[in-house]
Amino acid sequence: MAVITTIDDLHRLYRRRAPRMFYDYCESGSWTEQTFRDNIGDFQKIRLRQRVAVDMSNRSTASTMIGERVAMPVALAPVGMTGMQHADGEILAARAAEAFGVPFTLSTMSICSIEDVAAQTSKPFWFQLYVMKDEDFVRRLIGRARDAGCSALVLTLDLQLLGQRHKDLKNGLSAPPKLTLPVIADLATKWRWGLGMLATKRRKFGNIVGHAQGVGDPASLMAWTAEQFDPQLDWGKIEKLRDLWGGKLILKGILDPEDAVMAQKIGADAIVVSNHGGRQLDGAHSSIRMLPSILEALGGRTEVHLDSGIRSGQDVLKALAMGAQGTFIGRAFVYGLGAMGQAGVTKALQVIHTELDKTMALCGERDVTALGRHNLIVPQGFDDPTAVV
Repeated sequence: MAVITTIDDLHRLYRRRAPRMFYDYCESGSWTEQTFRDNIGDFQKIRLRQRVAVDMSNRSTASTMIGERVAMPVALAPVGMTGMQHADGEILAARAAEAFGVPFTLSTMSICSIEDVAAQTSKPFWFQLYVMKDEDFVRRLIGRARDAGCSALVLTLDLQLLGQRHKDLKNGLSAPPKLTLPVIADLATKWRWGLGMLATKRRKFGNIVGHAQGVGDPASLMAWTAEQFDPQLDWGKIEKLRDLWGGKLILKGILDPEDAVMAQKIGADAIVVSNHGGRQLDGAHSSIRMLPSILEALGGRTEVHLDSGIRSGQDVLKALAMGAQGTFIGRAFVYGLGAMGQAGVTKALQVIHTELDKTMALCGERDVTALGRHNLIVPQGFDDPTAVV
């Protein structure tokens, strides 16, 4: 077996083992995919300051995210259909995160249900909510997350309608996949994936099927989902959901300083600077480009996390040094999951941790909480959201 030393190694293995429609679902953005590419490219524009002749012993990557102790400031982001990347994918990813000491976030659009994940883990996880038109369903979903002991609600704000992702439309994306001739031909070469799926009962959207009125099969689910994202979601509704939840609230999908200030006003415990991995508004700036102006607008009064574009521990370090208190990884852990199951998620976390730890030391720091702009060389104009760099 090949030696795995980078997230790219996991990516290559994942591409060979995952069915094409689910690989494309993960590894694509909306429209021209400009923002999807910029999320990665803008991290590469930031350089690191090497420091020498400093004590590099007794290093620590431990920190906190919304008051919870973490082995490193990295959470597993909510990713829809994770259980289609590998059988029981959400359960396996949650177990890997728990063992490593980082948060796991379960998506509303997961294959394994809230109750499935809670029954297979021993520590609280976070739950991500998409706001639907069916208010009764949303209330019951929040109640289920509370009953399962979820320690935070991650409310996604940037998906009031679904961005167009050409590959998903062309592939006829569904869960479980419709057995067309092209799909059957592809699945015939993905025997590991197929054997896993045959061995599990979890092949549908576990948080929705059997819980949403009128949804009992894949056909009715796809029709329900297509019309259920709430286009009328506004700050007033967000406040009501905050009160209904009553616990720690993270608002995900903030990409503008004015929206960040509004999130702060309604009392969010944290925000996630995110463009949905380049899967919604194509042509928007990368998350890392927008981070400085958002931090300036908030003035240090609200915790700020970042996702979109992180593929290494060095990317994590750059986000933290730019001022984020935490980060989320999505594709990076999905690559590991699709490649090697739970062991692959663990390997992804190990790779990122090793890169973060060693890079931190070579930048002259021993504690991840001490990272700052002094560790970076940032291109002129990078902080200006009106500039093109």
